[in-house]
Amino acid sequence: MQQQGSKSGSEMEVTWEDQQNINTFSRLNNRFHDLDDEIKSAKEKCENLDDAGNELILADEEMVRFQIGEVFAHVPRDDVETKIEEMKEATCKSLEKLEEEKKSIVTQMAALKKVLYAKFKDSINLEED
Repeated sequence: MQQQGSKSGSEMEVTWEDQQNINTFSRLNNRFHDLDDEIKSAKEKCENLDDAGNELILADEEMVRFQIGEVFAHVPRDDVETKIEEMKEATCKSLEKLEEEKKSIVTQMAALKKVLYAKFKDSINLEED
């Protein structure tokens, strides 16, 4: 029987700094997964805008239906082409920023893994299942 307050060989003291590192890793991991979803959505939106632009090229009408919110409006084709290009450009810029943020998070997570595994070794699992 162990005395109260003594530690077994496998127990390790978790300092405030360790807990902060674990919490930071957890927040980064959650953001990483959110970014995956956002990147997937942005890629789909880019593809859809590409498809819409290609369809518009094939259209021979001067006025086309353009969805604004939940309604369709008849808009000159040139205006719709411009709007689609603007939307595509904004979406692609957003996608680039999301991918940059994801890279940064991967780097931060790798650094935290190194620190936490150095201290806790097999006592902590930071890998995805």
